Amino acid sequence: MSDDRLLEMLRQRSFRRGTFTLASGRESDFFIDCKPTVLSAEGHVHVGRALLGAIRALPGAPVAVAGVVLGGCSLASAVAMTSQGEPPPLDAVYVRKQTKDHGSRNRIEGAAHLGEGAPLVVVEDTVTTGGSTLRAVEELRRAGFRVTGVAAVVDRLEGAAEAFEEAKLPFRPLYTRTDFIPA
Repeated sequence: MSDDRLLEMLRQRSFRRGTFTLASGRESDFFIDCKPTVLSAEGHVHVGRALLGAIRALPGAPVAVAGVVLGGCSLASAVAMTSQGEPPPLDAVYVRKQTKDHGSRNRIEGAAHLGEGAPLVVVEDTVTTGGSTLRAVEELRRAGFRVTGVAAVVDRLEGAAEAFEEAKLPFRPLYTRTDFIPA
């Protein structure tokens, strides 16, 4: 499922050593910011193909892929675009961290045409504990969708897989921290 060129790009453009505070609140001596890789034209192609493969290996036959704002949005779009050439196509959906305070006031974008109980897969760039992903899953469920799994570009191996297993969500990462830092 993984792509050697994608991993090479992630190592060159997205992996950094230093002291970082993660979204989970934890401190880390490394950081993987997938956006510099994913937002490049070449990276977009590779991540779309690799994540589509991971998603198709999950159970549940999703009709859409949901990206959590901000990192997951470009991933959902890359998968949707790739799937158009490799049917069945999957639509992209974006899950905001909070309800928009103007216009449509949507918390979930791009899902109005999906029916009640439509199966979705959530995509993330890098997961640590899985907390923000699980909050997005709950929001999607409250909106009437069925979340059939989670796919991520990188699993930091700091509890996300276990959290997803406890939530009965099949999980497929493309890479783990060991692809960047040998054990």
